[in-house]
Amino acid sequence: MSNNTNMQYTIYNPGIMNDIFKALNDPARREILKMLQKQDMTAGDIASKFEMTAPSISHHLDKLKRAGLVTTVKQGQFIHYSINTTIIDDILQYILTLKK
Repeated sequence: MSNNTNMQYTIYNPGIMNDIFKALNDPARREILKMLQKQDMTAGDIASKFEMTAPSISHHLDKLKRAGLVTTVKQGQFIHYSINTTIIDDILQYILTLKK
């Protein structure tokens, strides 16, 4: 039941849907999601894969987190980022409802 509630909240809240699609619009953020699909990572781990500043990486991670596409867990002094597969499932289910 919680998945349905989450999906309805996502589908019927235009602000959240806009945040999701804006987050997915950026190639760097899509690449971060691909990396997180393989394993959880810290911001430093993620930054080491890109040629951009730490503030830029933080900006991308913040956009992904605000859209609900990633979750965080603090372990000691590090924050570990994970892909939120629940929201991905909700998005896919929503997109399939648009298919005739």
